[in-house]
This record gives sequence, structure tokens and C-alpha cells, in this order.
Amino acid sequence: MPVTSEATTTWTGSLAEGSGTVAFSSSHLGTFPIDWKARSEGSDTTTTPEELIAAAHASCFSMAFSHALAENGTPPERVNTTASVTFKPGTGITGSHLNVNAIVPNITPEAFQKLAAEAKTGCPVSQALSGIEITLEATLA
Repeated sequence: MPVTSEATTTWTGSLAEGSGTVAFSSSHLGTFPIDWKARSEGSDTTTTPEELIAAAHASCFSMAFSHALAENGTPPERVNTTASVTFKPGTGITGSHLNVNAIVPNITPEAFQKLAAEAKTGCPVSQALSGIEITLEATLA
């Protein structure tokens, strides 16, 4: 059964001077501020579309990798993934770097790397981001 998730953005003003909010409409987890300055210069108090994409990518990859490890007979104790999505004003989103650190008993380093690479390409968010470079750094703890 398909599931549709929704977020709603309200924006006021021009791109450079305006601002807005993005709300997680499906989960009702909150409403967060957005603006161009945060997107083009960075901010630790205002979110960006790229941070939201990074959250989706890290979550999706962690789920896909956990599933692949379990299917391999080596379920993880923990998978910790950070996705770093880069935005260049005037160019757009240029890449996503996945950095994963996992505790996986009874797996060889080779199998760990192979399954991580497969999860990177098989994750639905990675597939949705196929127009950008996706890199992976996987560490077996």
C-alpha cells in the first residue's frame, strides 16, 4: 500500500529578503524557519531544503543498509549515518556524501563494504537523487 508524506511551506517576500516556514504536515512534528541566507551562507538556527534532503537520505540509507545486513545474516547492533548535502548558489545541489559507522557482529570488512555500496545505490532516496554525485564512506566499528 503506497504511503504519501507531506510537508507544507509558506513563504513571504522575495527570494533574498523573504522568509518562510516548512511544516511536517504528515507527522505534525513541527514547523521550522527557512530563508535564502541560511541556504546560501549556512545557519545553525534555520533549516534548508538541503538539510531536509540530508535527513531523508541518511534515514533511507540507514534503513536500506540495516535491511541488507539482516538479510545477509549479520543484523547490525547500530547504524549511524550522516548525509552531507552540498548546495552551490547559482548551480544547485551538487552532491550527497554518506558517512556511516556501524556495529555489525560477525561480518567481514569486505562484506560490510559490499553491502554498504549496494544500500547506497538501492536506497529509494539515492535513486531519487540520481542526478547528483553520491559518495560513501563506511566504517565498521
